[in-house]
Amino acid sequence: MLARGLRALLHWTVGLVLLFEEWGWEPLARWAARLARLPLLGRLEARIAGLSPHAALAVFALPGLMLLPVKLGAVALVAQGHVVAGIALIVAAKLVGTALVARLYQLVQPALLQLAWFARLHARWIAWKAMVLARLRASVPWRVARAMRRQLRRRTRRWLRD
Repeated sequence: MLARGLRALLHWTVGLVLLFEEWGWEPLARWAARLARLPLLGRLEARIAGLSPHAALAVFALPGLMLLPVKLGAVALVAQGHVVAGIALIVAAKLVGTALVARLYQLVQPALLQLAWFARLHARWIAWKAMVLARLRASVPWRVARAMRRQLRRRTRRWLRD
């Protein structure tokens, strides 16, 4: 019973993280692409897009490594009693990191998929993510929350019309 509850909690937690990534991925990638219109960044993106598969993998891993000290700093802030600042730093790092990873992934995906092991893991990841999100979206709490959101939208539209 306990294991089942912990598994459900883990699925919900992972599902919510995946939803955040999914909701943020495209808009943040578009934002990063707009930044790439700057001359220097545009040239850098062209070089990144032309990397070999192994070099692309190294570049793709770089944001995670670069953000690790920032996240550790956020934990230190929380430990020192600066909870709001620590949480704000974690949220900012998550947004910037997601934007950077999303844009880099768009640039290096063709090269990465040339690596057989990466292509296999990528296919498994996509299938697993779809399964977790489908379970989350089929759950009673998710359906209730969606119904409440639709009802709130309708009421808000009526209120604004009147």
